[in-house]
Amino acid sequence: METASILAWTLQSEIPVPADVTALLVEGEQAVASFKTFRDSATFTTKRLIVRDAQGITGKKVEIYSLPYSSINMWSTENAGGMLDRDAEVELWTRAGHIKVKLTKGADVRRIDSLLAWAVLQR
Repeated sequence: METASILAWTLQSEIPVPADVTALLVEGEQAVASFKTFRDSATFTTKRLIVRDAQGITGKKVEIYSLPYSSINMWSTENAGGMLDRDAEVELWTRAGHIKVKLTKGADVRRIDSLLAWAVLQR
């Protein structure tokens, strides 16, 4: 039985870690890599994945998702299929549900796979 997707994010390209992410970190946690999303950013830290999602017309309302790596049970990655299929995809199976992450041409699927392996398997 396939679990329905509860969240879907799109990562576009790697960016410098946004300055305001620092305020979200706990003692001993460090930002490792950030990616631009459609309206905001996703940051891999040493403890979790933080996704900031600006909402509304002005983007002043911000929803923050925090996914501890310890809640990830399994993941899969799929690279782009060629000329007509340029988007890659990452799927996460977590205690919170099934999450789909689309990667546009500017995001390296193998870099994301490596970050996930490093984060999940180091615990």
